[in-house]
Amino acid sequence: MKQRLFEQYLDECPIVAILRGITLAEIPAVCDILHEHRINLLEVPLNTPNALEAIALAAKHSEGRQLVGAGTVLTSEQVKLVKVAGGQFIISPNTEAAVIHETVRQEMLSMPGFLTPSEALAALAAGAHYLKLFPAGNFGADYIKNLRAVVKAPIFAVGGVTSQNLAEFLEVCRGVGIGGNLFKPGKSLEAIHRDASLFTQIAARFRESHVKQAH
Repeated sequence: MKQRLFEQYLDECPIVAILRGITLAEIPAVCDILHEHRINLLEVPLNTPNALEAIALAAKHSEGRQLVGAGTVLTSEQVKLVKVAGGQFIISPNTEAAVIHETVRQEMLSMPGFLTPSEALAALAAGAHYLKLFPAGNFGADYIKNLRAVVKAPIFAVGGVTSQNLAEFLEVCRGVGIGGNLFKPGKSLEAIHRDASLFTQIAARFRESHVKQAH
């Protein structure tokens, strides 16, 4: 069920908002703005102060309209804590089989980070549902295109995704994760609104152009 809903939100907008450093006070308004722009997959990295409280608050505030998960998850114990807090997916910067196994055991979605084909295949063998190329901006869309010859799984580009390269990544990826270019601590709500609109318009134009091409 969670994967079906995750996929539904991806079809509406293929962006995971990375809310690193978000404060508890910022959560309601930021979640509302992102939902207004159909960005309904929200990641709170665990190196955010009060991360588990933030996940719990965001999950409660956004119940029924957005999915909230954790990023920068490095241990299986952290996976359990995220589950208790109400998180529904686990994103890591690396490929760690124990984290993937625990995520699957807890019936959450797993998206470990990888860089090489070996890491990608190891992650899939451990049960990962999605893969996160990080840092994607350093390697570009062509690298992912080449990887797809051997890596038969949905890949997300994370790290260095901008309004200039978003369409290129969407050509070869299931989705992208956007952090500082979308949200950063202290960023005004007006600026978040503006940037969310920019990224979602690019994604919508990309989808529309491919629908036309398909017909």
